[in-house]
Amino acid sequence: MLDTEKLAPDFELQDQDGKFHKLSDYRGVSNVLIYFYPKDDTPGCTKEACTIRDAYDNYAALDLIVFGISGDSVESHKKFVDKYHLPFTLLADEGLKVAKLYDAKSPLWANRVSYLINKEGEIIKVYPKVDPASHAAEIYEDLKSTI
Repeated sequence: MLDTEKLAPDFELQDQDGKFHKLSDYRGVSNVLIYFYPKDDTPGCTKEACTIRDAYDNYAALDLIVFGISGDSVESHKKFVDKYHLPFTLLADEGLKVAKLYDAKSPLWANRVSYLINKEGEIIKVYPKVDPASHAAEIYEDLKSTI
C-alpha cells in the first residue's frame, strides 16, 4: 500500500461519460476518495457503490469527491451508474495501470482498496481491507475527524 502523508500519484482516466479526469486537477479544490473495486454490477461491488451513493450527500457536505475505479470499460461504467443512480464518478482503468500504481491490482482485476486524499493531494488514510457494507460509514467518520 502507498504511505499516508505522501502525495497521491497522479493519473488521468476516462469517466462513464467519456470525460477525462486528472487527479492533480483536484488539488487545492477538494478532498478525494479513490476506491478501487473488482467489477461493475457484481454483488460486493454493487453493495459498496450503493452504500457510498447513500452517503454521498454527507460526503459532499465535507467537500469530498468520489472516484470509483475498476478495469471495466467506459460503457460498462455508464450502465452501472445508470442502473443504480450513482451520483459520483466511475473511472475506467482498462489496463489496470492506475490500480498497479496504487498497489490495488491482482492478476485479473482491481482489489478492493481505498485511499482518502486531502485537498493538498496527500494520502491521509489507506483502506487495505474494505468491507463493502460498512466502508461508506468508515470513510465519513475518518473524513470528519481529519478535516
